[in-house]
Amino acid sequence: MIAISAGMRKKILIDMVQLRDYQECKPDGIFKESSFNTEFKSIRELAAFYFSCRKCGDAPCISVCPADALEKNENEMITRAMNLCVRCKSCIMACPFGTLMPDLFEKKDRENYFDLSDEEELNRFVEASPGKTIVFYEGDEDPEKHIYKLTEQILVRDYVWDQ
Repeated sequence: MIAISAGMRKKILIDMVQLRDYQECKPDGIFKESSFNTEFKSIRELAAFYFSCRKCGDAPCISVCPADALEKNENEMITRAMNLCVRCKSCIMACPFGTLMPDLFEKKDRENYFDLSDEEELNRFVEASPGKTIVFYEGDEDPEKHIYKLTEQILVRDYVWDQ
């Protein structure tokens, strides 16, 4: 896997609101950008923690984790150490707001992960996503429509909780 390159020109919109209506979403993109996170992460997991998470002061998801796989970073964003996570899903059950989707913590086959820096894999990622949950997008960030920028090429539609 390689990081999303500056050469990636197509934008995608991940509709986290619609995704919550699906039991599972097998495809996921891999994302690494040193200024944003230090290890490869699922795009959807980053979007959930970045936009959907309410960043609770006491963070019940962190305290219930038996493997100490969750922690807050310097920006108060919850991060998961994938090498520590035992996928017990206790964090999902402990979250009082239901912001985490169970399929984010399931181990997926390699063919369900797409390198979003590769145009062919990006196209397959969008095609493999259920319904119109992940689409190519021409616009920019638009908070009035609940569309926010995760990166220059990845936008997320979600209801962001404002503290």
